Amino acid sequence: MGSKTIFITADHGLAIVYFLQTEVYKTLQDGGAEIVVLTDDGLVEQITKRFQDTGVIVEGMRLPQVREYERVSSDLQWWLGFLRRVGGSNRINTTAMDSYVDQVLIEASPRQVPVLPFAWLLLWLLRRSTRVRQALVDYQQKFTANIYDDLFERYQPDLVVGSTPGWRQDRYLLREAAVRGVSTASVIVGWDNPSSYSLPGAPVDSITCWSEIQKEELIFGSDWLPEDVSIGGIPIYDGYSKNQWLMPRDEYFKLHGLDPDRKLLSYACSFISFSPNYQNIEALAELVSSDALVEPSQLLVRLHPNHFWDNWLFQDERERIYKLASELPHVHVVEPVPIGGELGYYSGEDMPEKASMMAHADVFLTVYSTMVVEAAIHDRPVVSVCIDAPKGWGYVRRFYLRKYSLPLSKIGDWPTHDRFRKSGAGKVVYDIAQLQEAINSYLEHPGADSENRRSFIEREVTFTDGSAGRRTGEILLSMLEDGAT
Repeated sequence: MGSKTIFITADHGLAIVYFLQTEVYKTLQDGGAEIVVLTDDGLVEQITKRFQDTGVIVEGMRLPQVREYERVSSDLQWWLGFLRRVGGSNRINTTAMDSYVDQVLIEASPRQVPVLPFAWLLLWLLRRSTRVRQALVDYQQKFTANIYDDLFERYQPDLVVGSTPGWRQDRYLLREAAVRGVSTASVIVGWDNPSSYSLPGAPVDSITCWSEIQKEELIFGSDWLPEDVSIGGIPIYDGYSKNQWLMPRDEYFKLHGLDPDRKLLSYACSFISFSPNYQNIEALAELVSSDALVEPSQLLVRLHPNHFWDNWLFQDERERIYKLASELPHVHVVEPVPIGGELGYYSGEDMPEKASMMAHADVFLTVYSTMVVEAAIHDRPVVSVCIDAPKGWGYVRRFYLRKYSLPLSKIGDWPTHDRFRKSGAGKVVYDIAQLQEAINSYLEHPGADSENRRSFIEREVTFTDGSAGRRTGEILLSMLEDGAT
């Protein structure tokens, strides 16, 4: 294969890790490909400097122009995005999509309410008809912005790779590539993405996912042809398998002021768009501060990136967590590390923090976060804490708009959550008594469920030997070769 050029979109912090901090990039480079990464415009200089020794070319994604173009028929584009997200076939588990439908119903603006009956009719048809789903995907091409004309002319790419199949701002680049006849591909970065985000936002020729499970979700839920779906694993997790980011225990404990003589309970906030996490953290803090567990323990809480959004509900919970930690002994808080720009706190900058938090935990706790998979890779006991908040998020006081809340006890049927529950890889608890029992059980028997954890990650990520980055890079190279024939 002669020299070929690939455009790669990295409009999310984890996408930067996926493509630039794994074997994906090296494999592509060794295969003779020139890579142009498109990312947040405000980070171009920073990322160029950081990866200057790799030969990567970095360009901006023109996000200001994207925002401007989103105003063109803005209502129609919004509804197309909504239907695309929730319009997957009912041949797969649709409960994650259904929850977003309920959220839109509750939070709909007065301007959106009259459209709801028509949208619900279209949704009913989308769930039942391949032809209607394809018509929706095709119709989106109406909104092709030609924002990237100069980049296509300058680099003449042979392949455009999205970190999603057009679910985010990459949809405009992928649509423009399709109009120009440039081959397109996508990768799945998130565990729940195929079951939560549904139909492509642009014509995409092929896609690479984590596992046979995700492949089936893409085929039966979003109408992908089996021959267009490859299984490459999840390259980001290669770093866990290779202990690439792991800090020594004493160094990590010193970093956060942790007591080396106390057991460590690590809690990662999750699901906060739908439910508070404070009630889970409060219950855990009460157990450790009152020494109510079988071993003296301490709690380390990792805030969620959404805690730093411009949203008073999430910010208020963040401050309540900090206040709790300041008032009770043995409770500590860690923030995710921001990358900057619009990528915010969804960042790969703190992979050593994440890896060490999981690896050194005596028990790892969250709300069905993707980190249950990551903790299982580290063979740590895992507990999903699903204590319901009495009032949920309640009501947004500004403009009297309602904020949708979903009780944590009601989310166990979401596809990824359901698989975790059925795997036996960890425990699920719904009140403080169950929480105490689950933690004590794992403190006394840390090896319990280890075999189930091993089987769980083999099903969910496929390749556990650190080879996913190389495999994914080879898949993308084969797409380049196919496009040249």
